[in-house]
Amino acid sequence: MLKIAVPNKGTLADEAARMLREAGYHQRSDSRDLVMTDTANAVEFFYLRPRDIAVYVGEGTLDIGLTGRDLVLDSRSPVVERLDLGFGVSNFYFAAPVGSFSSVDDLNGVRIATSYAGLLEDYLAAKTVEAHVVRLDGAVESAVRLGVADVIADVVSTGNTLLQAGLQIFGDPILTSEAVLITRHDAAEPPGFDVFARRLQGVIVARSYVMMDYDIRVEQVDQACTLTPGIESPTVSPLHREGWVAVRSMVPQSEAQAVMDELYDLGARGILVTDIHACRL
Repeated sequence: MLKIAVPNKGTLADEAARMLREAGYHQRSDSRDLVMTDTANAVEFFYLRPRDIAVYVGEGTLDIGLTGRDLVLDSRSPVVERLDLGFGVSNFYFAAPVGSFSSVDDLNGVRIATSYAGLLEDYLAAKTVEAHVVRLDGAVESAVRLGVADVIADVVSTGNTLLQAGLQIFGDPILTSEAVLITRHDAAEPPGFDVFARRLQGVIVARSYVMMDYDIRVEQVDQACTLTPGIESPTVSPLHREGWVAVRSMVPQSEAQAVMDELYDLGARGILVTDIHACRL
């Protein structure tokens, strides 16, 4: 039975559970449950602290893990990313009092507070910067004001929290993170992994595309198919109405409204867009 580690709480856990349900896997109904067996799909889910998941997978205790790239790198565990999952996106930056620093080259000899010491130490080493990393557990925005650091390195979304603390981001992002699927480095692929990964890939594609159906005159089919090429090729079927065909094709969700406008201008009618809940390509 495939043993899979998933986050036990927080936004990452909610998004992971949603994706797994969309992929056809049963999930726990009580957040206090730490283990759940999906007998029908021959998998066992272990709900763990997101920070610990890479460690369990790296040690070979569990076969697969779903967690954040930032946590994987911070753990320094011997795991490898197998699939980007498309949620939990976050950016890591340096931040300091306004005007005090401008780039990573200014950080030699300074104190940098972070909750991701392993990730930051490896980043600084790659940049040949010698700085003192102050490891904190939790929010680090107050570290400069309280005198334990000169700079912080942390997740930045809107930047409002940093501004309230009198800080400003500077330099390039340390890391852009998202949820990833991991397995142990150099280990044999666990039985059932290909099916599990294929299901998740199907959910990712289904979330990114919609199915578009429309009717159009035969003379405009080639132009219409240029607008809706699909993944491999559109499906074109004759209609009872002479000189008209029905076309069905997958279209990127972000482009659907613009494509509908262009198809209508081309003469297409009966244009319908529907969600895709799952797919295999």
